[in-house]
Amino acid sequence: MSISKTYQFSEVEDKWYSYWLEHKFFKSVPDEREPYTIVIPPPNVTGVLHMGHMLNNTIQDVLIRRARMKGKNACWVPGTDHASIATEAKVVNMLKERGIAKTDLTREKFLEYAWEWKEKYGGIILEQLKKLGASCDWDRTRFTMEDDMSAAVIDTFIHLHKKGLIYRGVRMVNWDPKGLTAVSDEEVIRKEVNQKLYYLRYAVVSGELSVVSGENPTTENIESTTYITIATTRPETIMADSAICINPNDERYTHLHGKKVFVPLINREIPVILDEYVTMDFGTGCLKVTPAHDLNDYELGQKHNLPVIDILNDDGSLNEKAEILIGEDRFAARKKIAVLLEEAGALDKVEEYRSQVGFSERTDAVIEPKLSMQWFCKMKEMAQPALDYVLNGEVKLIPDKFINTYRHWMENVRDWNISRQLWWGQQIPAWYLPNGQFVVAKTVEEALDEAKKLLTDNSELTTNDLRQDEDVVDTWFSSWLWPISVFDGFKDPENADINYYYPTNDLVTAPEILFFWVARMIMAGHEFKGQAPFKNVYLTGIVRDKLGRKMSKSLGNSPDPIDLIGKYGADGVRVGMLLCSPAGNDLIFDESYCEQGRNFANKIWNAFRLVKGWEVDAYLVNPNTTAIKWFKNKFHEALTEIEDLFTQYRLSEAVMAVYKLVWDDFCAWYLEMVKPVYQQPIDAESYNATVGFFQNILKLLHPFMPFITEELWHDELFGERSAQDCVIVAQLPAIESVDAILLADVEKLKQVVTEIRNTRNTKQISPKEALELHIKHNSAVDYNAFVPIISKLGNISTLSFTDDKIAGAANFMVSTDEFYIPLSNNIDAGAERERLLKEKEYLTGFLKSVNAKLSNEKFVSNAKPEIIDNERKKQADAEAKLKSINDNLDFLAD
Repeated sequence: MSISKTYQFSEVEDKWYSYWLEHKFFKSVPDEREPYTIVIPPPNVTGVLHMGHMLNNTIQDVLIRRARMKGKNACWVPGTDHASIATEAKVVNMLKERGIAKTDLTREKFLEYAWEWKEKYGGIILEQLKKLGASCDWDRTRFTMEDDMSAAVIDTFIHLHKKGLIYRGVRMVNWDPKGLTAVSDEEVIRKEVNQKLYYLRYAVVSGELSVVSGENPTTENIESTTYITIATTRPETIMADSAICINPNDERYTHLHGKKVFVPLINREIPVILDEYVTMDFGTGCLKVTPAHDLNDYELGQKHNLPVIDILNDDGSLNEKAEILIGEDRFAARKKIAVLLEEAGALDKVEEYRSQVGFSERTDAVIEPKLSMQWFCKMKEMAQPALDYVLNGEVKLIPDKFINTYRHWMENVRDWNISRQLWWGQQIPAWYLPNGQFVVAKTVEEALDEAKKLLTDNSELTTNDLRQDEDVVDTWFSSWLWPISVFDGFKDPENADINYYYPTNDLVTAPEILFFWVARMIMAGHEFKGQAPFKNVYLTGIVRDKLGRKMSKSLGNSPDPIDLIGKYGADGVRVGMLLCSPAGNDLIFDESYCEQGRNFANKIWNAFRLVKGWEVDAYLVNPNTTAIKWFKNKFHEALTEIEDLFTQYRLSEAVMAVYKLVWDDFCAWYLEMVKPVYQQPIDAESYNATVGFFQNILKLLHPFMPFITEELWHDELFGERSAQDCVIVAQLPAIESVDAILLADVEKLKQVVTEIRNTRNTKQISPKEALELHIKHNSAVDYNAFVPIISKLGNISTLSFTDDKIAGAANFMVSTDEFYIPLSNNIDAGAERERLLKEKEYLTGFLKSVNAKLSNEKFVSNAKPEIIDNERKKQADAEAKLKSINDNLDFLAD
């Protein structure tokens, strides 16, 4: 078939993706082969592809395609997460557009609308992943709220409750006043915001006067000249204050030990307490303690037995316990109370202040610390085995710099708030009796049986008397089961899939969910399967722009990945993402990387067109045996390096190694060595070797660039292929031993050719003008073997060896060998002398630094032997070059 002049990726990508699907190359079923399994971190069902997804899924696809080509039974399980908060918000907005309020619907009716939304929009991101080339087994696509997976969540809740690991209680949670639900720490986004710091005056209660219990204090009770000043960003919460706290070591406030103060405006008396928790040099060194509205204050209040006064409604407005500004939104109340405080003389000053504030990831509402009756899961017991897996190496974190972070989290783990005040999700299987007691059961019928055990004297109790808890479980409570539930490991614990694919091999995810998801999956794996759910966790970095800012819609600095694919092709974008993505380090993304990836695809295409365009003469003798032998060795040297880099999960370096092999070694050197003279044929042996090399290069490239490699694989250049003979399932070449001496000699040969070309440029000699080359041979390199290559690449008419320097010749050195190009009248003695003097100056300085290292006893005694050997080689080379330069300078002087 003819091959187009340029690579048209838009015509290629859909064609081959459809072909792979049609021939079921992504499908996996248990067999006798070694399994290689990845479960996708399920994207939110509300999501669309962003740059983080692009990076994460490109890495997964590279790993899965490579495993497939190594003969393993590769299984990549896709799916989506039901994303309770985000999806419910989308559904509520959809209903609002239809003039329907959630409050007007029953739970069942709302869920009908939610499923309608999910079916319409929920698969968008998976379809987008196909554009990237993701080779998931789409027949295995799972959704965290499908029946079997929901049943697994309910069974897990019941199991852990029976073990005493799930309980109900009042705790401080992250409350979203807009979403009207508790959210996890992971769903709280910390942002730097400009605020105001209000300095408030709390009047100290006079020692002589006291407040009669049950009476409101009057101005007569307040010592008018004695105040304590408190700095706060939240003056609207002073009505919830339970105490003022000072550091017992702060000498400024020793006179306040044992005292009480009045809360401004409402004049309620609260104690001054002592605790070293207070930082003396922050603000005024005094802290207002508001246990109901700050986590640290709550813990301080628990320690000192302070009352908890919750002045906020669920929507963030002030309730009747505030006594003033009842019904006002918290932020409106902040502005109004500042005026009231100033009018009362209780506002000392206001300063501009910048600090971090938590926002809901889903609704962007400012998070409110709130005491709430919630369901919790005890974590300490489950955390220890999950920590042990990582510390003993059974689960490897890549890079391992995250081990200490993981250890810190696991050793300081807190109980997990698993309930959410939503309707979209798995409803908590707790059932309340009329008297307030509750039972935990899978169905209302089972709940009734359990309830009757509690109320043996009430035989009349029916299912109508039971009320199921309105809350749903946290979305993470379903996704922590993901590696087990995708293989129906709860529904059928001994089924063929779970026994074959579990534990999985690699997990690719982001460091920010190392605890919220990864650690919890390890806990669940240990709890339900007795082993960790994966062996390696590859942690990607955050995708940032050129200014170092995290890419986000709000900043407008995140390109649309689908647009990038349309502009540069999927292969170009994949290579571009990988070129700048070292594991665990943030990725500074620039669109030019995608352009580089596209240019690489074009380079491969053009090289293929070059080879395909050669005419073969079966009667010609092969003049390229050395070049062929060299590239074969170079290929296997690169193959060894790439294998090692994959073992270390250094994918960015692996793609660069492939890039250099193809662009530099194959295209820039090998093809130039072997290509025939213009319009002349090539011998059959060189041609067949080159076609074979190209086929192996396509195999090596395929995990990174699946589309262009499959297109070229099926070209007639390689002969007729069967329907199943595709590069996606071709076996990667086996690594062979290499001739290190040959590889080293050719590196010197490349330097020789480069110097010849440099000489042409500096002397303005046409590339078409043939030159003579004389070699003063001082090394072990056998230049006789390379005469055809040097002659061809350097356009050398005569190559000879000499024991003497050549008069009137340009010269250069490679290692210890000297090379002379006679230039007759083209040599400028003055300019040549100046060049040699500059080179001498550089080498003298270089040799001085090397000698300094080698004369340093500390360096010599501590450095590795190979490093010392390398420095001594540098020393010998520099000394030989200096001797040659001095000889040439003497020669020019004669």
